[in-house]
Amino acid sequence: MTHIVVFDSGLGGLSVLKEVRRARPGADITYVADTGGFPYGALSEQDVVRRVLATFAGVAARRAPDLAVIACNTASTLVLPFLRASHPFPFVGTVPAIKPAAASTKTGLVSVLATPGTVKRDYTQALIATYAADIDVTLVGATGLATLAEAAMRGEPVDEQAIRAEIAPAFVEKGGERTDTVVLACTHYPLVLNHLERLAPWPVAWIDPAPAIARRVASLLADRPDQPTAGQTVVLFTAMPGNAEAMTTLLNRFALSSPEALALRV
Repeated sequence: MTHIVVFDSGLGGLSVLKEVRRARPGADITYVADTGGFPYGALSEQDVVRRVLATFAGVAARRAPDLAVIACNTASTLVLPFLRASHPFPFVGTVPAIKPAAASTKTGLVSVLATPGTVKRDYTQALIATYAADIDVTLVGATGLATLAEAAMRGEPVDEQAIRAEIAPAFVEKGGERTDTVVLACTHYPLVLNHLERLAPWPVAWIDPAPAIARRVASLLADRPDQPTAGQTVVLFTAMPGNAEAMTTLLNRFALSSPEALALRV
């Protein structure tokens, strides 16, 4: 039985989990959220590396996956080399979808809506240089949008004024043209896409990396058959949420079981 792990710092990876489940409905999936360390933007790079490595040590001890998805841009840019050196199974990372955005823009104005950590990474600059050298790319390090999205997913009131302020810098008017494509470079953001669309000053194409991640997963596991029936999904949190009722409602939306605790030695 194929076993896939989808990891994120919080609930954002649910956007990736949904697409991976669609691509491999017969696989067993473990969704792992380092809720005890969320948000990663508040941690040092060394702390993020330490927490992710500790999380995967715990996950692999329970049941080693055939493949793991790092559904977090920050963790992907920092920890993937260490994870690949520590475990024999393959890892699929998450990087800003700059290449498809550059290929699809009509106005030549693209924005990357990300966390401050993703914006400052050399990897992001390298993607722009490689795939969007002739495109006007605006990098927006949204300081609080991931936390706002996490709160919304937990059933807390949505501060739409705060969301509007977070996304406003992504909308640029220049030379008679407007931004027409926004890369969602944090997996939390697609979970509040309905709010983003409603609060945007004008319509744009929002690029969600989740479908491409799921296609990569399917490609790497092409030689591993799944069972004919739907696989099971286990949810592991490093810190149990306080609002259990809202969390149960959320997980039910994704057809997930109640979360279990994953103890870490960090």
